[in-house]
Amino acid sequence: MTSVIFYEKPGCANNTRQKRLLQDAGHSLSVRNLLTEPWTAERLLAFFGERPVAEWFNKAAPRVKSGEVNPHGLDAGAAIALMLAEPLLIRRPLMEADGARSVGFDPADVDAWIGLGPKTPDVDLETCRREAAKAKALALD
Repeated sequence: MTSVIFYEKPGCANNTRQKRLLQDAGHSLSVRNLLTEPWTAERLLAFFGERPVAEWFNKAAPRVKSGEVNPHGLDAGAAIALMLAEPLLIRRPLMEADGARSVGFDPADVDAWIGLGPKTPDVDLETCRREAAKAKALALD
């Protein structure tokens, strides 16, 4: 199938599930650590395409969750500067295949791009399950 460069946060449960889906579809992965990769502004921007700046950010990053970093109030230059200084702010995964790049993991988008096969799940594979569980518990209080 396709060779995919997959930039992850090591130990992230969602990245593990995403990699499994790609491998089950027959893709080969070259897995890299998103947090230690030597990013440049130009290289990082190539993954975001035409997406709004707010969609470049990891919503579960501590500085985003606390409100210290407001992705909606940033221009591209400020956003990239923050991400280069603190890669945990970068939405993940970043993927590269056949000369194209993407950010995030929407199963339908990935299936349309490189294929996931007949078992393409219709689930959220980006929201941290620990964060979702905390939010649900707070809502029940």
